[in-house]
Amino acid sequence: MNDKTQTTPTLTRDQLAKRLGKSAFAFRGYNATNLGRTPELLRHPKYGQIVEKYLQRASDICTDVMKFPVDLAQRVRLEKEATLKEYHESIALIVTMELAQLEILETFFEISLIDANMMYGFSLGELTALTAGGVLTLDDALKIPLMMSRDAAELADDVTLCVLFSRSGKFIPRKNVHRLCAEINAEGNGVIGVSTFLAPNSMLLIGQKDTVQRLKERKGEITTERISVRVNDDKWPPLHTPIVWQRNITDRAQFLMHTIEGGFTAPTTPLFSMATGAFSYDGDNTRDVVAQWIDKPQLLWEAIDATLARGVETVIHIGPQPNIIPATFGRLAANVELLTKDRLPMHTLSRIVQYGWLSAVLPKRTNLLRAPSIVHVTLEDWLLEQDIA
Repeated sequence: MNDKTQTTPTLTRDQLAKRLGKSAFAFRGYNATNLGRTPELLRHPKYGQIVEKYLQRASDICTDVMKFPVDLAQRVRLEKEATLKEYHESIALIVTMELAQLEILETFFEISLIDANMMYGFSLGELTALTAGGVLTLDDALKIPLMMSRDAAELADDVTLCVLFSRSGKFIPRKNVHRLCAEINAEGNGVIGVSTFLAPNSMLLIGQKDTVQRLKERKGEITTERISVRVNDDKWPPLHTPIVWQRNITDRAQFLMHTIEGGFTAPTTPLFSMATGAFSYDGDNTRDVVAQWIDKPQLLWEAIDATLARGVETVIHIGPQPNIIPATFGRLAANVELLTKDRLPMHTLSRIVQYGWLSAVLPKRTNLLRAPSIVHVTLEDWLLEQDIA
């Protein structure tokens, strides 16, 4: 995590409560590691009972859906990360621990999500946000991804995740990336697609077989600017890409949503959807928006932009060891600071070109200048720092 996202100095309970009206709650998604500080929260003399309750509830749901025993509390006690073959356990753990953290915050500190300015979730985190906002039940939020988890994990066996970024700092045309992916897919030897837009000059893609290599070889067709492709060695379920169509995951999930209990109320806190890039949930369209969430790229950059545009001053990161959202804020903050220094050394001036896209948009998007001043709170860290014994 970038230094700009550290919780230093730690906000007091009163300070955090007073800042709620200008706070955003950010829910994390799946990562290669998902335990975070959950073992400490489970062992905590005050918080442990709430954590145990949520882990048991999620274990029961997971057991019912998967048709074999699941014991999340035991996994947490052993501090054993789930493997890709145990993807279903990672799903259940992430969602239930995000909700447990929120209940701890409200129970012991009387700080409620309802009073926040906005919320959003990356990938799986959007389903948690829908649950926290009263739109879905925990059963609803877990049922659909759990029923698709085996297929999603199997699809991950043959995929590669990479980040495509511009070394010159210039915009990468999204339309051109989509076109190149479509042309590679049309060759009939694997599918590749964008899974997340991180910033105007960077995005994550997931591809089957050697599609990432073929993208790398043809990257010059995207733009004349210098762009690079960096491969991630971990395996990732290819959600938010057209790869999921191969197991009919989108259609099957939409069919299952006919039978979910909730979805007929608007969120209690304004919820920015990374599937649509807007505050789309209105109480009538939950199923439609979630359907887009399954196979459309995550619009993380739009969520960052909306956070700053709404005057948010504090971002509270929910879930075990949140990473991608704080890291994205951190990179933006560092770039803004570099561009706004009054006097830059000559050797630094030569690096300005790295942030060309930011320099271009700042005159019209002055809200981005606020990035370095945002206070970031990692909730699990904050909870464990409080003296409530």
